[in-house]
Amino acid sequence: MYESKPYLYGTGRRKHSVARVRVYPGTGSITINGRDIDDYFGLDTLKLIVRQPMAITDTLGKYDIVCTVAGGGVAGQAGAIRHGLSRALLQAGDEMRPILKKAGFLTRDPRMKERKKYGLKGARRAPQFSKR
Repeated sequence: MYESKPYLYGTGRRKHSVARVRVYPGTGSITINGRDIDDYFGLDTLKLIVRQPMAITDTLGKYDIVCTVAGGGVAGQAGAIRHGLSRALLQAGDEMRPILKKAGFLTRDPRMKERKKYGLKGARRAPQFSKR
């Protein structure tokens, strides 16, 4: 249905999640990995996170969103979609930039899981000390 229509595009990332977000002019439907947002995210807070850029820029019913997201968990995926959607909305008009920037939606959340180091049980957890 959307294959030949022009769209706005943004890539969003958070933790280990990467979201490719395409924004088409439409009625406000959100599709994630071929499923509706209500089917994909069970928690209302995650649905709210995804819709935040649309709500803050007053574009809730104006665009259809089609996302492909991979990696990480559900919270990371919701954050990645929010980041990608914010970047895509910038292409619609520069007047949205200060609004999205002030809300912090254009900044990639840099917090990631720390890697495990050799000789340790986790990233920082040392093996239990034994005196004898």
